[in-house]
Amino acid sequence: MSYYEEEIQGKAYDSRLMKRLMSYAKRYWAFFAAAILLLTAVTAIDLLRPYLMKIAIDDYLNGYQKPMISYEASSGEEGVDFEGRIYKRVESVPEAIPEDRVFFIDYVDNVPYLVNGIVEPELMGSSETVKISGDNRNYQLHYPDGKILNARKLERGEVRMFRAEDLNALKIIGIIFILAIIGGFLFNFLQTYILNYIGQSIIFNIRQEIFSHIQKMPIAFFDKNPVGRLVTRVTNDTETLNDMYTNVLVSLLKDFFILAGVIIIMFGMNALLAMIVIGAMPVVILVTFFFRKYARKAYRKTRTALSRINTVLSENISGMRVIQIFDRQGEKLEEFRKTNREYYRAVMGEVVVSGVFRPLVELISSGTIAVLLWFGGVRVLDGTLQFGVLFAFVNYVGQFFQPINDLAEKYNLLQAAMVSAERIFGILDTPAEPDEGSMELDKNRIKGDIEFRNVWFAYNNDEWVLKDVSFKVPAGKTLAIVGATGAGKTSIINLLNRFYEIQKGQILIDGMDIHHIRKESLRKNVGVVLQDVFLFSGTIMENIRLNEESISYEDVKRASAYVNADGFIQGLPQGYDEEVKERGATFSAGQRQLLAFARALAFDPSILVLDEATANIDTETELLIQDALAKLTRNRTTIVIAHRLSTIQHADSIIVLHKGRIREMGNHQELLAKKGMYYNLYKLQYEGNRV
Repeated sequence: MSYYEEEIQGKAYDSRLMKRLMSYAKRYWAFFAAAILLLTAVTAIDLLRPYLMKIAIDDYLNGYQKPMISYEASSGEEGVDFEGRIYKRVESVPEAIPEDRVFFIDYVDNVPYLVNGIVEPELMGSSETVKISGDNRNYQLHYPDGKILNARKLERGEVRMFRAEDLNALKIIGIIFILAIIGGFLFNFLQTYILNYIGQSIIFNIRQEIFSHIQKMPIAFFDKNPVGRLVTRVTNDTETLNDMYTNVLVSLLKDFFILAGVIIIMFGMNALLAMIVIGAMPVVILVTFFFRKYARKAYRKTRTALSRINTVLSENISGMRVIQIFDRQGEKLEEFRKTNREYYRAVMGEVVVSGVFRPLVELISSGTIAVLLWFGGVRVLDGTLQFGVLFAFVNYVGQFFQPINDLAEKYNLLQAAMVSAERIFGILDTPAEPDEGSMELDKNRIKGDIEFRNVWFAYNNDEWVLKDVSFKVPAGKTLAIVGATGAGKTSIINLLNRFYEIQKGQILIDGMDIHHIRKESLRKNVGVVLQDVFLFSGTIMENIRLNEESISYEDVKRASAYVNADGFIQGLPQGYDEEVKERGATFSAGQRQLLAFARALAFDPSILVLDEATANIDTETELLIQDALAKLTRNRTTIVIAHRLSTIQHADSIIVLHKGRIREMGNHQELLAKKGMYYNLYKLQYEGNRV
């Protein structure tokens, strides 16, 4: 595995990973369906707004340009009653209607006239081409095509009468427009809420699954995977997946709906203008292809550089004491500056790629609009295209290119999700700690006889840590194990708890091979007190009982008093409800050790293991601990690993380990009498203490 795991380069899109990710979403299919329905509604509303504007412009704002047919007041026709006649607006004049019954409204110099006759729309409304003659009431309008038509100047109130239908229609369109905005807001809110609910629920389940799986991992797994990496998998990587579920998947559907809807509407309004817009697609596809290629490279560089800067930062903060002791702040700052600059350059490279892509798409979009304005504007002027259609097309072009503009962000999110998914599934696919055992240990019946029978063990291949180790610990007796660092003392504890599996031999408890005992059952009967006591966030009470509901408050107090921990606990402001801060940094090493003893006694194991439990303890506290140890080990099988030989003199048996083999075995007096390795160790410690 690479030191920088982030350098693992998978596909930008992996169908296998995506299929697996979607399996987590199956249980939320109904919510996804609801989100898609809301998305469809939102898309429809977004597409509706430009079309409403087109209708408002062509049918009503410019509706006065449409011809009107005049009828007798007694005809029964519906329309505008003006000066004893009925004027009815039509889309086109039937051939059977004479021209003297056709009217329209024209604006010349912004003055409205009721004109009798027919002219082409492109000839209307221009003071430069339309000449006016006549008196204050009756006028003649001279049009460029040679027609001279009688006209009646209209007052403001008269214009409003003729355009009452337009005003009512615009009012209705305005109401529909407002309702569409409100509906769009509500649908967007509901869609966003549902998508985030889905995303957070999925991520909640994935986090639970990862944490549950990590708890089942063998200790060897944690030897190879730093804490920071595992924390990143449970937090950062899962959050990246949340972005994919909430911002990519459904958004891609929305982009598809918008593109499809825009294309359909544009071809429905004007196929020629639609072809102009579609003609820009090959250029967009080419730009997108190159963006995808360079964006992936830039993204990988950024991720790698980020991994390096996080690693350097973590190492330097963790080792700040060493840095300050040796006065290496300047050198470490320079090291960090180089790594930081690499990250800066990588990020800027990614910015350049995204910064080129978006403006290019905007340029293509603006160019398309320019062509539309030129091509469509000419046809608006010659009367072959309605202005509202051109206006709608300009708006739809913006909607057409928006999904493409968002491609950069969605592509990075998708790629990040694929990388995170690969890492998460890499952990989930790591086999959990095997547990072939089927036997249960009855806590009330276990005696506590321990036997190591010809045990061989190695962490790596044939690099043996324990070599043919055999010993027995009778029930209720105490065995002490001493030896130099690396002799294999801690390995014996790991093997007894089945944190690792032996390669050769047997380990027996009450004559039962622990390989056949369920790990959960085994570990409930074996209590371990380590030199480096780990205290969790929470109260002292919670740290002793470890959320075990069967252990009552009184049980905790009784256990604490028994091991001499109750005294200092009661002296705290909150007593047993005192908050533990910074892993118990406010407590002394001796106090933490006493809390560990109280924890072990509260769980009442049949077998007790003490790993360097009295190391680095001051003399005064050691007396309390020795008394606590005497109480803890009473009528309980105990294995003690110690460097300080003074603490194990009363052990029933002592083993001296050297390079994975048992060199000596006996009690304190017997081993001193042999004047072997134990004697030499004792002599060295005695002379050292005397000095």
